Amino acid sequence: MTTLPRELYQIGTYAAGNRLLDPTLRTVQAGTGRTNAITSGHRACQGCGEALGARFVLDAAMAACDGQVVTANATGCLEVFSTPYPESAWQVPWVHSLFGNAAAVAAGMAAGLRAQGREHIRVVAQAGDGGTVDIGLGPLSGMFERNDDVLFVCYDNQGYMNTGVQRSGATPPGAATANTKALGTEPGNAFGQGKDLPRIAMAHEIPYVATATVADLHDLERKVARAMSFRGARYLHVLVPCPLGWRSAPGETVHLARLATQSGMFGVFEAEHGEVTAVSPIRHQVPVEDYLRPQGRFAHLFGEHPRPDLVARLQERADRTIARLGLLAQTTNDSQEP
Repeated sequence: MTTLPRELYQIGTYAAGNRLLDPTLRTVQAGTGRTNAITSGHRACQGCGEALGARFVLDAAMAACDGQVVTANATGCLEVFSTPYPESAWQVPWVHSLFGNAAAVAAGMAAGLRAQGREHIRVVAQAGDGGTVDIGLGPLSGMFERNDDVLFVCYDNQGYMNTGVQRSGATPPGAATANTKALGTEPGNAFGQGKDLPRIAMAHEIPYVATATVADLHDLERKVARAMSFRGARYLHVLVPCPLGWRSAPGETVHLARLATQSGMFGVFEAEHGEVTAVSPIRHQVPVEDYLRPQGRFAHLFGEHPRPDLVARLQERADRTIARLGLLAQTTNDSQEP
């Protein structure tokens, strides 16, 4: 394919999308040789963050491993919308596991490849937050403890979206779901519940743990490539907004993921062997309210009977995440994003 040289130009804003980058700096998706691991024809909802995240994760893994990747996929939205029998949108070797045992199946795949002397073929396991944080926690912890050579990716849309938008262990406090109604003195999901899976993974002191969002796809691709450079158990937790469950506009998916990081509601970092090694600093901090208001699942906090007390508690939660990871400590006088 012939390419024409062009002059670099910018528009003088924080936007990076219109900068003409050197081919070596472009995203995997910009290359004509990309894998298209999950291709057109799937049945994801409009604006689905999980479909976007999965495509970038698998294509980045394939690029990092010269196409030598197989994947196990737990039951959930990703499996359902991508493989309605007898069709499949996957163009990589793909195995469907049960809801809770993707980590165990992937560990078995890695062991089988090792026994055959085919360790150059890498294994990626995929699940939503329900199949990771709740149903799949036991097999996942076992995978971490054994240090199986698997990259486990959690696509976190913060609920059981495939079965009717019920709460999961990753649903934030205050969020309304099918079984945490916006009723009572503390409407929505209860405070003080849930699990912080990235920190649980770090407690196992596995080689690599990272978080990412679909708001920064270059960062996501880089972390996948970094993860594939390690051997042993690795964990990647990706925030993927769900327009259906979050009751948000389909066109707001990437924007909401960005607000999640800028407000401190979702911290982005990397860790190796149980120690944080890098964070993505917040350069333009926004109040948590800016993140909550566009989502219908938090509408009861701002309606006819607003609950500023619960918004304040969510702000405190975000502030703790910011302090724990030092997300504001690395800002500089030049706060413009690249």
